[in-house]
Amino acid sequence: MRIGTYINTYTKRKFWPLDPRKEEIVLEDISHALSMICRGNGHYSHFYSVGQHSINCAYEARARGHSKRIQLACLLHDASEAYLSDITRPVKKHLTDYQRIEKNLQEMIYEAFGLEDLSDSDYEKVKRIDDAMLSYEMNLLLNIPDLNDLELKLDYDLSFRRMEDVKKEFIVLTNKLSVK
Repeated sequence: MRIGTYINTYTKRKFWPLDPRKEEIVLEDISHALSMICRGNGHYSHFYSVGQHSINCAYEARARGHSKRIQLACLLHDASEAYLSDITRPVKKHLTDYQRIEKNLQEMIYEAFGLEDLSDSDYEKVKRIDDAMLSYEMNLLLNIPDLNDLELKLDYDLSFRRMEDVKKEFIVLTNKLSVK
């Protein structure tokens, strides 16, 4: 008996977010969903997907000289949102059950892609890149400067990209960086 109920995924699979199984995590479901979810809870000046954000985070990890493992971790750091959706940071910090569910699922996703042994230092690298990218996005897509003092190594194109193009690039990049 599985915990909770299931969602139907893009690839026509049943997925139990409260009771995930590694073998049920599918790259095409993740890449498709993340290409369709808008960052900033839809408040950015135009549609900018979680998938595009994740790709940019992976490229930033490469620009900083991080290993392919850290680049892949950056690419997949929001992958749980493909199955759970996203909740804004100010709200998420008050939802302890959600945080536990998200953490469990994210760890399962990392394990499915061979990243089950990420260290605290690895997680910190991913977090710093994610936070720096958020600040960059807020500056360019909401005109809110200096959210934090973290800087990026490169400038990123945050213009609208077709969902299908983001999805394809996400898949290609995942396969290129995969450690398994």
